[in-house]
Amino acid sequence: MSGINKFWTTGRKIVAVGRNYVSHAKELGNEIPKEPFFFLKPTSSYLLPNSGAIEIPSSESDIHHEVELGVVIGKTGRDIDAASAMDYVGGYTLALDMTSRDQQAKAKAKSLPWTVAKGYDTFCPISGFIEKDKIKDPMNVELWLTVDGETKQKGLTSDMIFDIPTLIQHISSIMTLEAGDLVLTGTPAGVGRVLPGQVVKAGITGIVDVSFDVALRQKKN
Repeated sequence: MSGINKFWTTGRKIVAVGRNYVSHAKELGNEIPKEPFFFLKPTSSYLLPNSGAIEIPSSESDIHHEVELGVVIGKTGRDIDAASAMDYVGGYTLALDMTSRDQQAKAKAKSLPWTVAKGYDTFCPISGFIEKDKIKDPMNVELWLTVDGETKQKGLTSDMIFDIPTLIQHISSIMTLEAGDLVLTGTPAGVGRVLPGQVVKAGITGIVDVSFDVALRQKKN
């Protein structure tokens, strides 16, 4: 599993699980899934601490925060059984699945993919790598997020509809999970809009916390 501590440069995909907390599915008026549902984010959306701001595409954009536990895949596997799934976990990260809710609504209305809504540069801020032994029980940690010091999200991973082994089993039955890939495991309730000039802080209680400024995206030549 050497090199996994820089998964953001070695991983080939970000697999993001949607609607994995009942509270979040309900707050957006979505049905509770009967099997895991996921989409892909590009690795170009990674944003490390102290490497820049979360970029809002335009002043009209409705960009939401979604705090999540990220699972870093430690070795390549396909058709992985749930019983052995944790053997494929190399470590963890705290992640934000930033979402353009206005773009997502347009895509949903036309039955189109969510690629634009989820794929902008800086739309996957992360804490960096967390060693596997730092989180003894990933299904029993608290995630939290604040905007300008006000708590917006706080939830327990024990409230996931589908646990980590189930997610790994399901995803790997469809596509090979490769060393360095990241699986985002879903977000608890409390998602909401962020605006340029605000500061987003998030963490895993007792493990890690990160802070990101929010700024309007500037075009680059």
